[in-house]
Amino acid sequence: MTERAPLSRKLSAIAESATLKVDAKAKALKAEGKPVISYAAGEPDFATPQFIVDAAAHALLDPANFRYTPAVGLPVLREAIAAKTLRDSGLEVSPSQVIVTNGGKQSVYQAFQAVVNPGDEVLLPAPYWTTYPEAIALADGVPVEVFAGADQDYKVTVEQLEAARTDRTTALVFVSPSNPTGSVYTPEETKAIGEWALEHGIWVISDEIYQNLVYEGIRAVSIVEAVPEVAGQTILVNGVAKTYAMTGWRVGWMVGPADAIKVAANLQSHLSSNVNNIAQRAALAALTGPQTEADEMREAFDRRRKLIVAELAKIPGVTVPNPLGAFYVYPDVRGLLGRSWGGVQANTSLELADLILDQAEVAVVPGEAFGPSGYLRLSYALGDDQLLEGIQRLQRLFG
Repeated sequence: MTERAPLSRKLSAIAESATLKVDAKAKALKAEGKPVISYAAGEPDFATPQFIVDAAAHALLDPANFRYTPAVGLPVLREAIAAKTLRDSGLEVSPSQVIVTNGGKQSVYQAFQAVVNPGDEVLLPAPYWTTYPEAIALADGVPVEVFAGADQDYKVTVEQLEAARTDRTTALVFVSPSNPTGSVYTPEETKAIGEWALEHGIWVISDEIYQNLVYEGIRAVSIVEAVPEVAGQTILVNGVAKTYAMTGWRVGWMVGPADAIKVAANLQSHLSSNVNNIAQRAALAALTGPQTEADEMREAFDRRRKLIVAELAKIPGVTVPNPLGAFYVYPDVRGLLGRSWGGVQANTSLELADLILDQAEVAVVPGEAFGPSGYLRLSYALGDDQLLEGIQRLQRLFG
């Protein structure tokens, strides 16, 4: 009998999402009755605001929502996204420059598919969200990591980007506020990077999913607002998941130049067609309705941010830059490595994360998921009491 043909080499090379893997392990331990506190998942712990749920329920009464709709999204939602892009990113676009996607991940995937050719290099500032390098590889591109540590507040400089640029550099990933670090580039830093990308004709994939979750009175300035001319080579990706506690609704979008949007739209027409119409109607309500509850969630995140930073800073050997956006803290834990805790030695942050789960029943994501070892990502999008209890367990473990 002839041996079966092999599976796809490209798909077989994809790494599992580390954040989802850790979260799944934590949930499995909880199901066994263990008191695990998880800082792994990047999703708000709040319920979706009721007026959004009501809009979805109302949409169920309209049979038009049971049919195929335009693959690129409902026209009324694309209009609302264009209005939000102008309001929050300072860029005036036509609704025809918008594609509604199944969550932000599909936007990220399609953005790389639209601008990357085989062998092209994509500059990837690290620490980075775990999906970016896999999405680049799926487009047959080559991710080129550019690392910035805690001493730089995890923000790369133009000088670092220029040192990494080659004649094969096609695109740059720009994320502010950042997952996993919570860092936010200043307007001046954003402008400098935008001008550099413009000078060299480099595409910018700018992930703005956390742009409305910022603190201490700052604003996350979009790269297309800082440098309007770079809009012609920039794709913005965004969604309702984080701001409105709608991770499970799966509605994101991409905004960009007409030619890039056209090729991405062709891809989506074959890949997934339209996003669930009920979820699209819910997203429309989120963008056009009252923002009171979104603001209240942001205020709760801010309170938790201050608490987790202050408590983590009490652990000897841990350095905690102050995150100004998103809902993550990314402590530098290199001071804890190479030592034994509870009779177990941890030489990497991967080993440290396993040790923490075993000995403190706390789930965190190791830095290896986002770049170099020596760091941990903790999401503070969980209840206040659990948040404090988990950090106190770490204080007792490492105290």
